[in-house]
Amino acid sequence: MLNAYDGRIINIHPALLSRHGGPGMYGQRVHEAVLACGDTISGASVHYVTANYDEGPVIAQQQVPVLPDDTPDTLTALVLRADHILLPATAQALALGHAP
Repeated sequence: MLNAYDGRIINIHPALLSRHGGPGMYGQRVHEAVLACGDTISGASVHYVTANYDEGPVIAQQQVPVLPDDTPDTLTALVLRADHILLPATAQALALGHAP
């Protein structure tokens, strides 16, 4: 099915790809991994879906700072706000034929 829709399915991922992606990296697991690595930035990535988890070309990203006292819950909230801005803006730009 993915071959039939190559380059036409997008996904939003709650981290900056290519870091913290792949099988099992979703929800709180992503934010726990970001914090465990000591990353100082995280964010959201919109990418094309391919047969390999989170390995499709990145279309757009929005960074958010990782604060020293962040927890998985606080980081989730920050990234979710970025998701809510990034995904509609990226979808609109693609629909209009513009790369974000």
